[in-house]
Amino acid sequence: MFTLRFDMRAPHTATADLYGAAIDMCAWAETRGAVMAVLSEHHGTADGHLAAPTVLASAIAARTDRIPILLAAVPIPFWDPVRLAEEICTLDIISGGRVSYAFGIGHRAEEYEHFGVDMSARGKLADEKVALLLRLLAGETVAHDGRRITVTPGCASTSGPYLLIAGGTRAAARRAARHGLGFISQSASPGLKEFYESECRANGHEPGVVQLPAPNTPTAVFVADDADRAWDELGPFLLHDAVTAAAYRHGDNTVASISRAHTVPELREAGGPYQILTVDEAAGYVRAGRPLPLLPLCGGLPPDVAWFYLERAVMASERA
Repeated sequence: MFTLRFDMRAPHTATADLYGAAIDMCAWAETRGAVMAVLSEHHGTADGHLAAPTVLASAIAARTDRIPILLAAVPIPFWDPVRLAEEICTLDIISGGRVSYAFGIGHRAEEYEHFGVDMSARGKLADEKVALLLRLLAGETVAHDGRRITVTPGCASTSGPYLLIAGGTRAAARRAARHGLGFISQSASPGLKEFYESECRANGHEPGVVQLPAPNTPTAVFVADDADRAWDELGPFLLHDAVTAAAYRHGDNTVASISRAHTVPELREAGGPYQILTVDEAAGYVRAGRPLPLLPLCGGLPPDVAWFYLERAVMASERA
C-alpha cells in the first residue's frame, strides 16, 4: 500500500525520460499496491517542476485503469476557470472519474510575476474563480462579465470530480467551508480541523474530508535493502528536492514536508520528512495502516535507478 508522487524536477536528468517513467510507473504500480498518484504544480522553476499537471494526468489516465489521480495543489489564481473547467471535464471522461483536485493559492512571488497576477489579491481571486468553476462543472450556463459561458462536454461522472481546497491557514479552511469542499493541509495548526468543521456548518454544509499531517510522519520515502548504501546513492537527489522546496517557503517551517537541511547527513536525521526504510521497516509501516508516501523520481533521480527502489517498495507492501 503506497502512494506515488511526481513533480518532474530534472536538474540533471533528461526531462523526457522522467515523464515517460512516471507514466510507466503508474501503469505498473496500479496492480501492485499503489492507492493514488499525486501530481504537483509549479511554474518557471530552474529545475523544470511540472507546470501542466492536467496533461500528465491525462497521459497517466489513458495508460491505467483504476489508480486514482490527485492534482495537488493546483494554484487556482493562475488558471482561467473556463478553460480549467473544460480540461477537468475532458479529463473526467478520459479517466472515468478518477482524477481529483486540491486548489491552493500558491506561495511564490515569482509565479505571480510569471502570470502577471497581483499576489496581494490572491485570496479574492481564488474565491471568485472557485465559485465560477463550481457552477461550470455543475453544468450551468453562466452569465459572467458580459459573457454567456457553457462548458461542453460535461463530466462523465455523475457528481463530477472530487474537489478540495489546499492550504494551512484559517483563510483556506474558510474558503473550503464556504464552497462546501473538502480541506487538505500540510500544516497541523492547532484547532484548524475544528475551525473548518464549524465554518462548514455555518455555511450550511456538512464537513467534507479533512486531511492534516500526522506528527513525525515522513512525506517522501524510499525502500532499500541497505539504507546506508541507499543514502549514498539517493542523498544528493533528496537534498536537491529538500533545498528547493524549502526555498519556496521562505522560512515557513509549519509545512510537514519541509526540511531545512543543507547536507545529506542533516537530511538523514531521524524523524525527518525524507526517509529511507529497509524492506522490513517499510512492511511494518504498512502493517500499521499507513501507505508509504513514495517520491520515485525525487530530485530528477534517473529512472533506471528509481525502478529498483520502487520494486523494493512493492516488495514491502506485499510482505505487509
